[in-house]
Order: sequence, then structure tokens, then C-alpha cells
Amino acid sequence: MRKALITAGGRATRLRPITHTMNKHLIPLAGKPMIVHVIEKIVEAGITEIIVNVNPGDRELPKLLGDGGRWGASVRCVEQTGGPLGLGHILRVAEPYIGAEPFLFYLGDNIILGSIRRFVERFRAERLDCLLALARVPDPQRFGVPELRDGRIVRVEEKPSAPKSPYAVTGIYLYQPVVFDAARAITPSARGELEISDVHTWLIERGHAVGYEEITGWWKDTGKPQDLLEGNQLLLGEPSFQSSIGDASIAEGAVLQGRVRLGAGTRIEGRSLIRGPVVIGARCVIRDSYIGPYTTIGDEVTVIDTEVEHAIVFDGAQITAGRRVVDSIIGTQACACSSWGDQGCWVDTCAVRLPMRRCSHGDGRSAMSRIALRSRRSSRPHGRMWW
Repeated sequence: MRKALITAGGRATRLRPITHTMNKHLIPLAGKPMIVHVIEKIVEAGITEIIVNVNPGDRELPKLLGDGGRWGASVRCVEQTGGPLGLGHILRVAEPYIGAEPFLFYLGDNIILGSIRRFVERFRAERLDCLLALARVPDPQRFGVPELRDGRIVRVEEKPSAPKSPYAVTGIYLYQPVVFDAARAITPSARGELEISDVHTWLIERGHAVGYEEITGWWKDTGKPQDLLEGNQLLLGEPSFQSSIGDASIAEGAVLQGRVRLGAGTRIEGRSLIRGPVVIGARCVIRDSYIGPYTTIGDEVTVIDTEVEHAIVFDGAQITAGRRVVDSIIGTQACACSSWGDQGCWVDTCAVRLPMRRCSHGDGRSAMSRIALRSRRSSRPHGRMWW
């Protein structure tokens, strides 16, 4: 198998306001854009010809990915003309670029523990027409759900109200070219989309060999803000994540504990404590602050006199809240400060203000756990974000 198709389009409305100005697949998890983790999984499985489905007019993703040479792969971005009409539509658009070859279809917002090589090997060894990766989940009604009978998939339903199994069909699929016949044959659902579950049911009903493999480790579909934080935590918690200090500057009174990765030119000043696993990008300043486990901080971020834990902080943010910020996602060039009145702390496109609400951690501590975004053009909150 030489080819893979990655989805990296869509609008990600459940992640707004972050995705008003950023493609979801560029959101940093464990120090890398989400889509980079996907590409690395694909290349590790021996697949090096990659087609990436993007929104019409998207310039950010092609710029990031280039020709794929940095991963030893060939990457080509293909615009999904006609709008977001479902995964079946993405297959239709990609057919001329895939041709009459087997391929891997990977949803770019799915994060999985370990290698996907075993899926590729089973697909090849059993000469399947389709292989689906399944995961046991507490809320299968959010996903495509397989109906299993005598160890076989007999049907797949998209987001059923009464799921017939506790499994979700994850965003990792392997196909023979016959899948394009299915994509052309199905019709739009009540949602107006060409559902991938209908593609799978079409293959099953016509006797094609459809197998499945259960994911035994963790898997995350990062469709909601909490999923992003959990995905970031899982990636930082992997044994493969190792410390790297490089030429970062560490003050005499600062302390680093656990696995900590610092970018070039970053300064850890004053009596700061960094407790890993943590990623801090390049040219950051952390002064008299605590950065706790499972935090990813982008490039050129400033944190002063604040505690940040279990959070994702985008490039260029400034955090001077003087408080504890947990379970939060802070956007590009945002400013997080403790004021909730009219005296804003504006940086470039938006400000993040921490309302005076606290939540108990059960150990006597209290923490800021809810943030709101405000545009420079409006004094009204765009919405709560998110906890």
C-alpha cells in the first residue's frame, strides 16, 4: 500500500471561536500541529504518497506541509470543491488522485496510541476490500456504530439514537478501489451529506469483504474542546515523549521536574517551576510562574506570575493573570489577565479575561476554570470557552 488520504477540511464549529481564524488541524498538541501527528503515523506504517483534503482557498495547511519531504513523503493538497458534503464526497473528489490502488483513509482529527502498521498488515494479509478500526466508547451515539453479528459487521449506522453496539467506527479506514463505486452509488442522508457509514453498508450488502480490528489502546476524536485537552494529555504522556532543553536559558532559582521540552531561545526566569510533561515553544518567557503537567505552550508566549496546568496555549499569547489557569485553551495572540471590568488587556485580535469564579480541586486549592473571548470590535463576549 503506497497511498493515503487525510481529511483536513471542514469548519469545526464545535471548536469556535478558536476555529474562526485557524484550521482545526493546525491546533498544537504536544508541541506539533495535530495533522503532523497523523502524517507521522502514516509514514511510520510505510505509506509515503499522501493526499490531503483541504477547504477551498486554504493557504495555511499547504504552507505548513509543503511537499512532505521533511517526513520522507510526497504530500499533495486537494481542495474539496462543492463544500463540506460528507466523507463520501471527499472520496469522490479524491478518486482521480488515488486511482485503482488500495489506500488508507485517515481523518485528520483522530489521534491514536501506537502504530497503525498492524491495520495495514491485516488488510493486506486477509485480502479485504475494507478494514474498519473500532474503539469501545461510552457514547457511541456520537459516531458511526457497527452492528455486529457472529463476529461480522452486518451494518453501520451513522450517529444512531439507539446504538446496536458499544463501538465507534474510528477515523481510520483501509480500502480497495471498489470503495469509489460505493461513494458514487450512495445518496445524501437527511443531513444532506454523503455518509461514510452508508459507504460501508453498501459494501457489506453487496458481499464485499469488510473486516474490523479493535483499537486496544487509547483513541481520541478531537471534535470538542475537552477532547483536545485529553488528546494533548495522552500524547504528552506517551513514553516516546522525552525531555529536550537545547539552548533555553534557565535561571538559578528556577526548577524543572519531569519531562520538559523547551524551544530555542526560551527563558525560564525568577522562581519558576516547570513540572512535566510539558512542551514550551521557542522564544518564550516564563517568569515567577508554575507550568504544570500536560501543558503545551506555543512560540513567543509570555507567562508572568501565573499558574498554568492542563492547558493548550497558542503562539503569541500573554498570560499575566496572577491566578491559576487550568483546563483551558488560550488562542493565538490572546492576552489572559485577571480583570473582568472595562479595563481590558488587549493583544492583537482578542483578549481573554478570567472571571472571578473558582472551582475546588478537593485538596484545598481553588482554580480559575472558565474563560471567555472578546473581540476588539465588540465589548460583548463571543461565548464561554469552555469549562
